[in-house]
Amino acid sequence: MIKLYQFPISHYCEKIRWALDFKGLDYEAINLLPGLHIKTTKKLAKYSSVPVLTDGDVVLQNSNEILSYLDETYPNKSLTPADEIIRLEALEWEKYVDAELGVHVRVCCYHILLENPKIVIPFFAHNGPWYGSLLMRLGFSKLKVKMRQMMNINAESFVQSKDKIHQAVDKLYDQLQNQAFLAGGEFSRADLAAASLLAPLVMPEGYGLNWPKRIPDELKALMDEFKGKISWVDGFYKKYR
Repeated sequence: MIKLYQFPISHYCEKIRWALDFKGLDYEAINLLPGLHIKTTKKLAKYSSVPVLTDGDVVLQNSNEILSYLDETYPNKSLTPADEIIRLEALEWEKYVDAELGVHVRVCCYHILLENPKIVIPFFAHNGPWYGSLLMRLGFSKLKVKMRQMMNINAESFVQSKDKIHQAVDKLYDQLQNQAFLAGGEFSRADLAAASLLAPLVMPEGYGLNWPKRIPDELKALMDEFKGKISWVDGFYKKYR
């Protein structure tokens, strides 16, 4: 059986969850605890990061490689366009949003959420081990420091990442003004990648988390900055997720 080792909060993991669900594949999601996940992922793959997907003896770690494997191995409802030119265009868009959205959305959201443990700890522990919430509360102060160090999350990087998101959002918005999809005439891995990586700024249904009823003011302000140009994210979720 396919197994997905993941963080429920991770938008890169959501990218793979969405692909697996879209293709109708049976899989087991194994929710890991941040920090403690390293013991598991390092046994499976080269790096400590998630998502990690296993399928029998196959072990894959990067989200773009996982998507390619899924379409090659399970071609039903392929997210990779068959036309070579459109395929290359979709792959370029995916590469772009992975680098120019994924990392920067993570920096901005964690910069705020790490100061709101009552919200982020339930995200970290969602559907994980029974002891997850307790362990996260006990070790949160150390985990917060470690995450900020490893991901370069601070006030300065928050501003820089927010500027990067604005640039990427503008580019996506311009592309989608005159066409329904980023590449070609059908929903593809490009659209899935862009929508899933922006999802934390939209909080759509279908992501797999219980979004908080009260959003911290700083996070709401961040979301409001992009609201006018990323309404298409919710549209993709409603139609394809």
